[in-house]
Amino acid sequence: MEQKSVRESVVSSWTNDVIPSLSGLVAIPALSPAFDAEWAKSGHLAAAVGHVREWIAGRDLPGATLEVVQLEDRTPLLLVDVPATPGAADKGTVLMYGHLDKQPPVGGWSEGLGPWTPVIRDGRLYGRGSVDDGYSGYAATTAIEAVHAAGGEHARIVLLLETGEESGSPDLPAYVEHLADRIGDVSLVVCLDAGGSDYERLWLVTSLRGMLHLDVTVQLLGSAQHSGVASGVVASSFRILRHLIERLEDSATGELLLDELKVDVPANRLAELKAVSQDFPEALSKAFPLVEGGRVITEDALELMLNNAWRPTLSVIGADGFPKPADAGNVLRESTTLTLSFRLPPTADAEKALEAVKKALTTDVPYGAKVTFSDNPQAENGWNAPTESPWLTTALRTVSDEVFGRPHRATGMGGSIPFMGLLSRKFPAAQFLVTGACGADSNIHVPDEWLHLDYAQQVTEAVAHILDAHARG
Repeated sequence: MEQKSVRESVVSSWTNDVIPSLSGLVAIPALSPAFDAEWAKSGHLAAAVGHVREWIAGRDLPGATLEVVQLEDRTPLLLVDVPATPGAADKGTVLMYGHLDKQPPVGGWSEGLGPWTPVIRDGRLYGRGSVDDGYSGYAATTAIEAVHAAGGEHARIVLLLETGEESGSPDLPAYVEHLADRIGDVSLVVCLDAGGSDYERLWLVTSLRGMLHLDVTVQLLGSAQHSGVASGVVASSFRILRHLIERLEDSATGELLLDELKVDVPANRLAELKAVSQDFPEALSKAFPLVEGGRVITEDALELMLNNAWRPTLSVIGADGFPKPADAGNVLRESTTLTLSFRLPPTADAEKALEAVKKALTTDVPYGAKVTFSDNPQAENGWNAPTESPWLTTALRTVSDEVFGRPHRATGMGGSIPFMGLLSRKFPAAQFLVTGACGADSNIHVPDEWLHLDYAQQVTEAVAHILDAHARG
């Protein structure tokens, strides 16, 4: 495609059309279902879907059909079906993905900013959901329009915008199954829910960690007792649970100890991380707001990247059975509950990992204490991108040179996008482009979330070229 026409189309659409509508989307408090039990009653998810649907319906997408799909007791989903251009009818389906649900607002936004108040300042659009992931549907649509404006080609495109990603996408498998015939044979997946370490080049995510999430409770007493009377006779439930967790993790190093949670890092992924660690030696060590005097686990940039992308980790993210410090009496509590959140290597088997964790926590429990687990623990496999096809390699080199003027970089992401693993299993022959406009300082999930507007336009431009390259093979 002619580069100038693509860029002009993208810039014009973003400036005149995308930014005003995206700002309106930011203003909708469309909390993900995990954070709004009354989501169906509040109607915010439906409002977000309706807002984006109305905008896309007004765009120039020849032959496109739009439908809000909602299965019983499930969050709504927007499906946009765009026919192939004449020269690409035999290229399968491009499945483009994003989400419209949001994380909670949380407090601490800077003066003049707020989660539901879209503000443009210094080339950034502030507000919850601006970069994670409200912009995605706009970027996908604008990229398709740019292909048409430049006389390019694209295969049939199905755009799915869900509303449960921030809750772990619990409804998405049902929708993929329900829409299987309409989605068709997917040859390329484009996910716009990612990013990288800077805003100077195209970033690809080539792996995602899986996860385990479960509550574990240890109980020894039938009822709480005076700590002065019972301690030294009856063990603390917290001490027992702490001892059990030591079977899973070396508390001195953070290394997880169960073989079922570990994998060998593939050579191509190791090479990618080495390249990024050399280009961005402080990408992770300087990414987080440590307390004065605090430091990261190691100063070795490659080790940090391996830890974050390919090694298992454990975080205790919740607790129950404890009174607040101001209410704590001299009591030996009857039980302790901790919420354990594991991040698993991309190729680890999550179900086997879960069984290994349960076995370690329930075998030879000290003092005969009772160990129980939450009823519905999460066990999600990660994802490792398939081998890159020659057409995609060539296209990435082209857009890196013409759009960004710098080589692209690929890396693993420590978080999870459950949809990618689902799609890789369902469409094993598909190529994957997992990218996006999120940077290390975009503040997703925390106060002052923001979208880099110029970079989002460049990502949109790159996607347009890759759609054309896919159609031409």
